[in-house]
Amino acid sequence: MKSSVKSIVSSLSLGWKNLHWACGLPDCQNRLFMRSVPQSRVGIRLGETWYCSVDCFVKATRYRFSALTAGRTIDMPHTPRVSLASAILSKGYLTEEELRAVRAESRRCGEELDVTLVRLGLMDEWQLASARAIQWGYPVLGRDRISQSVDAGLPLTLLRTFSAVPLHYSRSAKRMLVGFVYRVEHSLLHSLEQATGCKAEPCFITPTELHYQMERLQAARESEEVVLEDSLTAAEMAKVVGGLALEITAREVSLSGCQGYVWMRLSGKRRMIDVLFRGKRLGIARNCDTFLAPAEGIPAMG
Repeated sequence: MKSSVKSIVSSLSLGWKNLHWACGLPDCQNRLFMRSVPQSRVGIRLGETWYCSVDCFVKATRYRFSALTAGRTIDMPHTPRVSLASAILSKGYLTEEELRAVRAESRRCGEELDVTLVRLGLMDEWQLASARAIQWGYPVLGRDRISQSVDAGLPLTLLRTFSAVPLHYSRSAKRMLVGFVYRVEHSLLHSLEQATGCKAEPCFITPTELHYQMERLQAARESEEVVLEDSLTAAEMAKVVGGLALEITAREVSLSGCQGYVWMRLSGKRRMIDVLFRGKRLGIARNCDTFLAPAEGIPAMG
């Protein structure tokens, strides 16, 4: 009998231990049964990692923000295949002599090449979009195909920063088509995939098409957006997202870096909030893909 009792107690102890470590925070102090079971209604999931309470989520988030402010990132640069000038020549929009003259004029005026081309009336927006498509190796979307409102619930601040806009969005097919005007920002594509679970595919559009599509997005947007500067400490940043997580009873969270931004999306049963921390000291390099690399001794988040 004593042997049987010891066996039962041992099994229960092992079960409690396994339930406790279901929380993604290694030093979680929560021993409540219903807050240690991932299938229960409480807790927050970030990627593949589940936190049993807002307190554990905030503590883990503070670790992550500390790593970001320390500049712990992995940069994967992306550059165009050819120069814009080479793409223009390949399309036959200008001769080499005309291009040399335009380059001299752009240097004299301190302008970008594309600005000078449009100012002189040598190329229009559509021709520039076509040249950029050749430059980056992605398609240009036909002018007759941008006519619908696409509410993908994305932060307008990020879209404006990178001159990008969603053109088509299918939740069922898990696919999103994103139009860029000047360059393809792969860090934005990566962040969109992290937040939405959709494959983000780039193409090129004109500034006019960007303007009209942004107007449609602003009219249809329902999700909330909070933008904060990086003057906050890691602990203050974590406290902000913890308060918002409590406010909306968040259950799913995504976290990604996008150049000078850290984007955290908190999703509750009835509300979703996008929190953007903006600033140079966040360790997010410019013009690169940035993946959030865990610092030594810091628990990974998804």
